[in-house]
Amino acid sequence: MRTSDPACPMTFPHDHDAEGRFDWLRLRLDELADADLIRRPFTVESAQGPVLTVVDDAGRRRELLNFCSNNYLNLAADPRVIAAARDAVERWGVGSGASRLISGTTSPHRQAEAALADFMGADDALLLSTGYMANVAVATALAGRGDTVLLDKLDHASLIDAARQCGARLRTYPHGDVDRLADLLARADGTGRRFVLTDSLFSMDGDFAPLREIAALKSRHPFTLIVDEAHAIGVFGRTGRGVAELLEVSDAVDVTVGTCSKSLGGAGGFVAGDRVLIDALRNTARPFVYSTAPPAAAAAAVVAAVEIVRSEPQRRGRLLAAAASLRAMLAEAGWDVSPSVSQIIPIAWGGASRAMEAQRVLLDRGVLAAAIRPPTVPRGTSRLRLSVMDGLPPDAPTRLLDALSAARERGVGAK
Repeated sequence: MRTSDPACPMTFPHDHDAEGRFDWLRLRLDELADADLIRRPFTVESAQGPVLTVVDDAGRRRELLNFCSNNYLNLAADPRVIAAARDAVERWGVGSGASRLISGTTSPHRQAEAALADFMGADDALLLSTGYMANVAVATALAGRGDTVLLDKLDHASLIDAARQCGARLRTYPHGDVDRLADLLARADGTGRRFVLTDSLFSMDGDFAPLREIAALKSRHPFTLIVDEAHAIGVFGRTGRGVAELLEVSDAVDVTVGTCSKSLGGAGGFVAGDRVLIDALRNTARPFVYSTAPPAAAAAAVVAAVEIVRSEPQRRGRLLAAAASLRAMLAEAGWDVSPSVSQIIPIAWGGASRAMEAQRVLLDRGVLAAAIRPPTVPRGTSRLRLSVMDGLPPDAPTRLLDALSAARERGVGAK
């Protein structure tokens, strides 16, 4: 806002923007716009759920089928979760006031950590403000100079950034390539500690990491296995602990990272594992030590959500059945939905402009499905990323297929 604007309450000695201080940023934004990579989020005017009320840039208010939320179990607006958060706000207020190690730890924080630890079958758990912070906390506290960190090339950005920040030697292996991982582990023999960091369920392709095969490498090349179960917790496994439980390799996982913002419907991230691990993180992990604690209300909501996940396994049963049915319907209609085996279903679209045009066609037909573009995915691999949620209306799959057919008829079909 220019300083001459009477609505601006502050004044500055120079109008730096007018002098071109950020022309280089304007040029960068122009480049992003030319490549159809500018992000302009919708304004959502309803609670997160299977149907969203959205206001677009033109001020139009619309009801849209929600095929792009990580609120997989539809708990974000569950009355029990809302009640837990509301009661906590009334007792503990909104802000936490300080870091967890000063005066920011409330009883809901400890209750959430106990609930998460028990749910994950771990000695203890550490609650942080985001899943991103949880990954950074683990990597920077455990790995350092002289160590080697190995990552799947399709790992989430938080894992990649965490590995870059920790100071260890960083190596990547092609997606799911266990033979290449074994080779890299062998090359790292005698060079300090070795850490393998991987998503369990990859958020852009909806496929699993080969955790059984990775775990089997530990007998030949001992390493610390860190698994991010962000998109799998609450959805996979006999009790909802994630892909490691599903594949029966939980004992081989040394550190589990998760989020409270997806299937648990709230906010925050956590680390679960041995008590000595959590004690070490509590005292040395910078994202924990130097950040104000998440609100007590967010922690109280986690406790309520975990209890629902544990007591209502039918939610993940319905979700996985709905996802399998949708994958089958899409495949029968000629859409390539590989390699998805989960509630995350990508439809490859090629270039960013084509994916954005497909998103616009779907929006015109009342379906919200996100066009995922670089840098989230490699150039030339833009896609519509469909996320299935428990509680979608019965006609949602048919409406989605009709909208996709319309996009194909408009000449913007997937490539």
